[in-house]
Amino acid sequence: MVMKEIIRKKLALGCALLIGASGLFGCTGETGPSAPRPIPEVQVVEIVSQTVPDEPEFIGQAEASSIVEIRPQVTGIIKHRFFSEGRDIKLGDRLYEIDPVPFQAAFASAKGRVAQAEARVVQAKQNLARVKPLLVEDAVSQKDVDDAIAEDLAARAALEAARGDLVKAKFDLDNTLIVAPVDGLIERTRYYQGRLVTAQTDLLTVIHQVDPMYVIVSAPESFLLKRRRDTLSKRIQHPGIYSLTGTIIFVDGTTYAHDGVLDFADIGLRAETGSRQARVVFPNPDRVLMPGQFVTVRFHGVSKPNAILIPQRAVQQGQKGAVVYVVGQGDQVEARDVKATDWRGDQWLIEEGLRAGERVMVDGFQRVMPGSQVKPVTIASTISSMPPVPAAGNEEQSK
Repeated sequence: MVMKEIIRKKLALGCALLIGASGLFGCTGETGPSAPRPIPEVQVVEIVSQTVPDEPEFIGQAEASSIVEIRPQVTGIIKHRFFSEGRDIKLGDRLYEIDPVPFQAAFASAKGRVAQAEARVVQAKQNLARVKPLLVEDAVSQKDVDDAIAEDLAARAALEAARGDLVKAKFDLDNTLIVAPVDGLIERTRYYQGRLVTAQTDLLTVIHQVDPMYVIVSAPESFLLKRRRDTLSKRIQHPGIYSLTGTIIFVDGTTYAHDGVLDFADIGLRAETGSRQARVVFPNPDRVLMPGQFVTVRFHGVSKPNAILIPQRAVQQGQKGAVVYVVGQGDQVEARDVKATDWRGDQWLIEEGLRAGERVMVDGFQRVMPGSQVKPVTIASTISSMPPVPAAGNEEQSK
């Protein structure tokens, strides 16, 4: 009896479990279709074309605007050196004195010869004045008159020669004192007191005129060709090479206080580098710029009309390069390949691939795929005032 009771209870439990399972499956079968996924909301910016400055940057090297070699104009012994080496000097500062005594004597002798020649001219003039009337009276011969005329001419010629010697003697005496012909920084001296120096041969020292200062930059041929194409196609507005100005950026990121002006460019390319050199003149009153210093020069004056700028976060990296998501008709998403060139603050300059009026996504990329429908929310696109960052490959400035 006990065994039968146990079997009966197990059968009852099995039936209950079977009925419960049947009910569960029955409820599942009666469930309706799932609710549709909501349309994702994304932020977009509307593209507006504008005119922006086109300011390429190039590496340049500073050099003195004038390098003046100081050489003696007379041969003699250096008596004094007046300057301190490596210092700043001014126009007219005394540099060297060559022993003036021999030149003082030569100058005095030349003055004496001039006085002698002047006396001879007076005597010849008086002699000629005496013999001319006597010729009319046949008191002297024609030869006497001719001799008097020749003597007068010879005396005048001797006076001119003596005056020339005096000028040369004065020049030599004046050049025993050597003065600075320009403002600048002076190198060490090559000769010291007591040394014999030869006129126009020995190099005494060198002065570097560093105000103004030149900065030499080189523009690669590829940049020049693109610049010309963009100018001809009106993609940029170029005022002309000699209307460009430049700003110096130092290696620590600081900006030089004075702008410069491009004042010279080579007429052709350099065969060894395939680039064209240009010279920018910068004032340097505080001697901040030094010869040989490497700096970055950012050029101003060229503008790019109808330029398209979009936030950097809108640009994604695809297999072929830069990609943006455009929200087109019907609020559907389209992946678009673009050519992004320069950074301008927190924005990309788009060279190709977008048009004014289109809407570009700036977030929500993980929630959509090309062809998806979205709910766009337009936000303002501000233009950063930060300076442009050159695209890869820019090295130096051209025109």
